[in-house]
Amino acid sequence: MLLIDDEEDFVITLAERLQIRGLRPVAATDGETGLDLVRNESFDVVILDVMMPGLSGLDVLERIKKFDLQIPVIMLTGHGRSEDGPHGMQLGAFDYVMKPIDIDELIQKIGAAATCREPRKPHDTI
Repeated sequence: MLLIDDEEDFVITLAERLQIRGLRPVAATDGETGLDLVRNESFDVVILDVMMPGLSGLDVLERIKKFDLQIPVIMLTGHGRSEDGPHGMQLGAFDYVMKPIDIDELIQKIGAAATCREPRKPHDTI
């Protein structure tokens, strides 16, 4: 699984919490790095923050979906922007979770997303 969030302390803590639960997350702290990882590695699920400087999470989502339509993306939304989650789903996100995160809810959504993952079908470059 790939975590993309510009808040370094948050993404490190989230990765540690997921590792404790037996998952193996890879973390990126900006959209461009996350896109590079998606290009070069295979992930069952991407956890993606909506609000990031540079490329927003919605921009990153659109590029991921152009590259690999089947990869499930769970959007993280906060900052009082509850409309961003549904907007992300309109763009192809699997689901969304509001910050602060309920880790059990996130784990449940990760499991659901991973079971729907189909083999990689490369599309355009991102």
